[in-house]
Amino acid sequence: MTIRILIADDEALLRMAFGTVLDAQPDMAPVGEAANGEQAVRLARELRPDVVLMDVRMPGTDGIEATREVVRVSPRSRVLILTTFDLDEYAFAGLHAGASGFLLKNTRPEELLAAIRSVAAGDAVVSPRITRRLLETLRPHIPDGRGGARDDRLGRLSAREREVLVEVGRGLSNAEIAATLYLAEATVKSHLGRVLHKLELRDRIQAVVFAHENRLVHPV
Repeated sequence: MTIRILIADDEALLRMAFGTVLDAQPDMAPVGEAANGEQAVRLARELRPDVVLMDVRMPGTDGIEATREVVRVSPRSRVLILTTFDLDEYAFAGLHAGASGFLLKNTRPEELLAAIRSVAAGDAVVSPRITRRLLETLRPHIPDGRGGARDDRLGRLSAREREVLVEVGRGLSNAEIAATLYLAEATVKSHLGRVLHKLELRDRIQAVVFAHENRLVHPV
């Protein structure tokens, strides 16, 4: 399968650099470039790319709002937020808007390619280790939900599925969850798949956000 990719960044040199790397891969094809969020949304609607590389800071419609709109107009397109450590609050906002993960702008080419392939296959690109670091950094920006009602979709989960969701929210990998709950890793993966389906979530990252917003995981 050829992964069709839309590149959204206001810096022409970066768009060219990303395009050069992607075009050299036999399983990838850059299908469009956008210099701002509005163009990204329009091209996502027209081209229906598999993956959108989305810069955060762009003129006009920024990458956060553009991500929200891309997910709406092209639900099958997966968005990777491009960010730097000093913009971590934007990374969380992007994940909450529907992105499937985030990449640092100075990521190595092989990491970029691996991330794109993972996202195109339906996985999140943020590893459990990075998830924990992300949560630690972004905890002040995650709504704690105090005083608000929990999402009704929680009632769809079995007790075991809820346990798995809690551990995912803590940033544990499938192997770590298996050891914690005394389950086979394949069983954990199956439970997680059902959790995502029942909660209507896109991927593991969205599950992490959901767990924290519904106070299943408490800051330490």
